Amino acid sequence: MAKKEEQLFTTLLLKVENKIGTITLNRPDVFNAFDNAMSFELQDALKLMERDTKVKAIVLTGAGKAFCSGQDLKAISGVEKRSFVDSLTQRYNPIIRAMRNMPKPIICRLNGVAAGAGCSIALACDFIVASEKASMIEVFVNIGLVLDSGSSYFLPRLVGSARAFELATLGSKVTARQAFEWGMINRVVPDEKLDEEVNAIATVYANGPTKAYGLMKKMLNKSYHSDLNSMLEYEMYCQEIAGNSKDYKEGVTAFMEKRKANFIGE
Repeated sequence: MAKKEEQLFTTLLLKVENKIGTITLNRPDVFNAFDNAMSFELQDALKLMERDTKVKAIVLTGAGKAFCSGQDLKAISGVEKRSFVDSLTQRYNPIIRAMRNMPKPIICRLNGVAAGAGCSIALACDFIVASEKASMIEVFVNIGLVLDSGSSYFLPRLVGSARAFELATLGSKVTARQAFEWGMINRVVPDEKLDEEVNAIATVYANGPTKAYGLMKKMLNKSYHSDLNSMLEYEMYCQEIAGNSKDYKEGVTAFMEKRKANFIGE
C-alpha cells in the first residue's frame, strides 16, 4: 500500500507501517517549502490517512534538515499580483482544517526549522516531538505579512498574549528547548533519539482507543470557544458515543481480568 501511494505524489513520501501512517514533506533542497503542488498533495495525503482504516495514528515530518520553511517565495516570484485570499482559501486553510478535524492523533516529528506556514502546521498537530536542533519561527513579519494558517489562533492559546505578540511582531526564533518550556511542544530529545521517541509515542496512539482520541480532540477544539455549561453538555454527548464503543467494552473487560486492553479503535 505504501509503495502504491508514494507513486501518487511528487512532493511527499507516504508510508504505512504498524498502524502508523507517516507523511514526509519531501522538498529538502528548499527546506520543504510549500509550492502549489505540495500544498494540494498534503491535502490529498491527509484525506488518504483519514480514510485508511488501517491507520490509527499519523506522523508528519520533513525530509532532510528542515521540517518546513513555509511558503516557497521563489515559486511565486513570477506572479505579478498574487491573491492571498485565494492562496489561503485553496491551499493552507484546508490543510489546517483537515488536521484539526482528523479523528486520529497527528504527531509532529519536528526534525528541524519550522517557519511561517510550516510553524503553523507544526502547531496544528496534536503532539510535537522535537529534536534539540529544531526551532520554530513566525517569519511573516520579516516580509511585511501577518500570521496566517492558524498561527494567530494557536500561538496565544499556547504561550499567552504577551509572548504571542512578541513572537509574531519580532519574528523571534524559538529553540526547541524554549518551545518546550513555553508549552508549545511536548518533548525535546537529542537528535539521534528523535526517531525512537516519535515511534514510541506514535505506537502508543496507534494501539489505543482511536474513537476516544477522536472524540477528545473534538471536545478540546470545541472548548476553545465554549462556556462550561456547553462543554458539560458536549461531554455527555461524546461520552455516550464512547460508552457504546467496542473499545469501552474491551477496556472494562481487560480491567476486570487484570490484563492490558487490546483496543481496535472502534
